[in-house]
Amino acid sequence: MALRGLAGSGPGSRGPLGQAGAADEEREAPAVVAAGDAPEDVEEDEGRSRGLLRWDGFSAWLHCVCVVGFDLELGQAVEVIYPQHSKLTDKEKTNICYLSFPDSNSGCLGDTQFCFRFRQSSGRRVSLHCLLDQFEKDLPVYLKKDPAYFYGYVYFRQVRDKTLKRGYFQKSLVLISKLPYIHFFHTVLKQIAPEYFERNEPYLEAACNDVDRWPAPMPGKTLHLPIMGVVMKVRIPTCHDKPGTTQIVQLTQQGDTHISVILPTVHEVDLFRCFCPVFLHSQMLWELVLLGEPLVVMAPSPSESSETVLALVKPSVILGVTNPFFAKTLQHWPHIIRIGDLKPAGEIPKQVKVKKLKNLKTLDSKPGVYTSYKPYLNRDEEIMKQLQKGVQQKRPSEAQSVILRRYFLELTQSFIIPLERYVASLMPLQKSISPWKSPPQLRQFLPEEFMKTLEKTGPQLTSRIKGDWIGLYRHFLKSPNFDGWFKTRRKEMTQKLEALHLEALCEEDLLHWTQKHTEVETVDLVLKLKNKLLQADREHLPVKPDTMEKLRTHIDAIILALPEDLQGILLKTGMT
Repeated sequence: MALRGLAGSGPGSRGPLGQAGAADEEREAPAVVAAGDAPEDVEEDEGRSRGLLRWDGFSAWLHCVCVVGFDLELGQAVEVIYPQHSKLTDKEKTNICYLSFPDSNSGCLGDTQFCFRFRQSSGRRVSLHCLLDQFEKDLPVYLKKDPAYFYGYVYFRQVRDKTLKRGYFQKSLVLISKLPYIHFFHTVLKQIAPEYFERNEPYLEAACNDVDRWPAPMPGKTLHLPIMGVVMKVRIPTCHDKPGTTQIVQLTQQGDTHISVILPTVHEVDLFRCFCPVFLHSQMLWELVLLGEPLVVMAPSPSESSETVLALVKPSVILGVTNPFFAKTLQHWPHIIRIGDLKPAGEIPKQVKVKKLKNLKTLDSKPGVYTSYKPYLNRDEEIMKQLQKGVQQKRPSEAQSVILRRYFLELTQSFIIPLERYVASLMPLQKSISPWKSPPQLRQFLPEEFMKTLEKTGPQLTSRIKGDWIGLYRHFLKSPNFDGWFKTRRKEMTQKLEALHLEALCEEDLLHWTQKHTEVETVDLVLKLKNKLLQADREHLPVKPDTMEKLRTHIDAIILALPEDLQGILLKTGMT
């Protein structure tokens, strides 16, 4: 919902406001509650020249690929895990089994795609991929990995088959990854899953070998990714990209004749298609997501359920369910979105008023939004008329999504700019930074002081929407989303202060300072400077490369000016 300017909140949740979350499908599983041509020579040679081992390239994109089938005696079961050395705990396998099949109520005949998110088992040994780690800092917050979770991308096939006892062929091909690249992995599955169901394991092995030859998922670089005779062209966004832009489109004008599939996005879903049944209430849904309110999305199929959750962006809890059992079980939830069968392009479901939760008592409740929440802001009738006109004129859903996404982006920016401006004022002046003192502290965030700034520099400067903006800010400041956002901003500013402190140190004549101080004080200075270098590297401080080099030169000069016995000790001493 274009709440990408805000970082995640709270433990276990990556991103009420910051990441396009995955639909955490809730099924009948008792223990499962989930809130889900060859490559260019240059790229392949580059990967191998970095010393990548067999399956390192694969591991940069996927943890493993699973095939989940239905056994009459055991129920859902993992039939294949590839590569064979991939590790999954029994609990993780159980979660994958339950979450990879639609519940029986969905009645999904044919092919269905959806995704889910599930928690890694506690005690799992965390394997860090060094290439991914170095790219992580360049990613937007909503595309960063959550070390506690896996994503499952599913291609489920259910067709009649009289040769089977149950009368149906039922199987899911599931990609397990740490990367929240929903649209990308769904596209990969569309390319390989139908053929896999016809040709089985040898085809799957060949597809995985193709993935292993892919270049690393480097943000900002245009990647050509071959998969079973098809070449996909993608670009992973960076944190420096202008919000709302898709740079891959500009790069496709050069006429890539060997490119089969061009992906304008790796993660975004069809926003308007998801919100079409309730788009008149989309601004209220934006408020609920902004404030981190728990939501349930009830839909007739896992595709609609997972895509709607992804379109909302994950707040404290968003559950996506398809089983009507939950219509009664989850009556206590404060906000429920019920989605009906999605209409063909050019048709729009009947829009209904917001309904009270007490009306959600039967299994056949009509589509709509069930909540007692009263929005703080007045509905933007102009954008609603624009979208309605688009439906009447049969404007493509992709174009409608662009309008809706831009609207949410501008609304979020109008909300966040006053907060960003006030938080920036908490930063100490640069002249107060002394190389011989610890970096100064940030001023405290005072809610009432912030509220006073809204009179002259509030959202009214950039947004035409009227309403109780003050009330919305007060509610937001008490929500877990604010805690997550401010924690991230405070960390960024603290790191900036540390970087400025390093720069101030580098501008000093440190060798001259040591001539006026004792050997003990000089050794202490060297150790502290080494620790500064370690901190800058470990925390990815925003320090210029020449600053780091200057600091190393200072350290070397100071050590060489000391007696030989101390030189030997300090040169051997690592960064402690």
